[in-house]
Amino acid sequence: MQFIPYLDFDGQCREAFDFYARVFNAQVTMRMTYGESPMADEMPPATHARVMHSRLDSGNAVLMGADGPPQHASNRGCVNIAIDTPAEAERIYAALIEGGSVQMPLQETFWAQRFGMLTDRYGKAWMVNCAKPAG
Repeated sequence: MQFIPYLDFDGQCREAFDFYARVFNAQVTMRMTYGESPMADEMPPATHARVMHSRLDSGNAVLMGADGPPQHASNRGCVNIAIDTPAEAERIYAALIEGGSVQMPLQETFWAQRFGMLTDRYGKAWMVNCAKPAG
């Protein structure tokens, strides 16, 4: 398991991650806008240039972030947990959601075997992410 900080922006994700890449001598290794995603047809045209997901790598350190859809943008960020198996993702999601609230139910997505977002009983935001195998 790996804990990865995930920062939420309101339209500044691209600019911020380019800045962080320079500051941390890192590389933006993944960036996708809502308009480039398989969900593009489901998103309002005004969101297409917003960053749906960005990843910055510097050695063993990882930082992730996105421009949340306007209805979800909070500028508060969350912790993204990279989990190896769907069963472990389901166990962790179920434990964290007790006394909390669902932001996105745990489900299969185009990038993950399981992905879900929640706010725990302490008001902290989490993303539970079990990526699909590469290849």
